[in-house]
This record gives sequence, C-alpha cells and structure tokens, in this order.
Amino acid sequence: MANDSSATVRETPHVHQTSRTNTMMNALKERAQAVINDRSIDASSRAIIRYSLETNDPLLEELVRRADAGETIVDEAGFLKLSSTDEEKIEALAELICRAGDEAGTKSAALLVLMSTLENASHPKALVNLAKHFAFTRCGELNFGGVVETQIAVFESELLADTLVS
Repeated sequence: MANDSSATVRETPHVHQTSRTNTMMNALKERAQAVINDRSIDASSRAIIRYSLETNDPLLEELVRRADAGETIVDEAGFLKLSSTDEEKIEALAELICRAGDEAGTKSAALLVLMSTLENASHPKALVNLAKHFAFTRCGELNFGGVVETQIAVFESELLADTLVS
C-alpha cells in the first residue's frame, strides 16, 4: 500500500504568504501608529486612535483617515465626533419621535428609520449614545413623564443618603 499510485499529493498553502487582508491591516496599523506618534495631532484624538488600535475597533480606519485629513475626532464636550450627516439625521429622527402630538404614523416611521440607520451604521454604539442624548435632551425640554423631576429626586436621594448616614 505504500506505493499506491491512486493517492494524490496534497499541497499545503504557503505559511508565510501574507494575504491581501493582512497586508491592508498591517498598513492600517502602521498608519495608526504614525498618527499616534504625530504630536501635531491633539492628544485626545491620538488617545482614541491608540485605544481603537488596541481593541481592533472597526472605526480605526475612519479615525485614522480623519486624523490624516486634519479633521477633528473629538468635539468640544469630549465626545467622538460623528459625521455631520449622521448627527443631523439622528437629531431629526429623535425630534420626530419625541415631539409633542399624536402622530403615530410619523413616529413609527421615524423609529423604523432610526433602527435601520443604527443597524446599518459602521459605528452603531456611538450613534445609539447620540440618539439617547438627543432623546433625553428633548424629554427634558418637554419634561415628558416627569423625567427631570424623577432624575433630580434620584440624585438628591443618593447625594443626601451619604450626608444623612454620616
């Protein structure tokens, strides 16, 4: 059986051959490292890129591209700055959903578009946080369901609990 001619020889792929994906990832990591080392870019943007590099964040490519282009990555409040079209879209949808009135069709459609936008986004967590921010701000403006009073009561009880226990 050692000389069975029907047996075929399997060729193993080259172990050291780098795939195109690996080459692109290596180039992205090198570009990210160059941005991290570039002192002309603000420290908070470099820190975000460093963290994205360490965690293999899918946003790394966009963050590096924006830093290379001289765009700001972090806004004045310290939040990750999204593209203005994303921000405007989320804000408009949150406004439609949260506004006063009984427009079930409009609100349902806006909620559906918001969910689809979040589902298809390359950075859904950032957009979800933005949507929550807009919704909470809008609810605070409307004081929907006593949200503000409820939050103040919770904060007050937590703050005073420490004082009263002492």
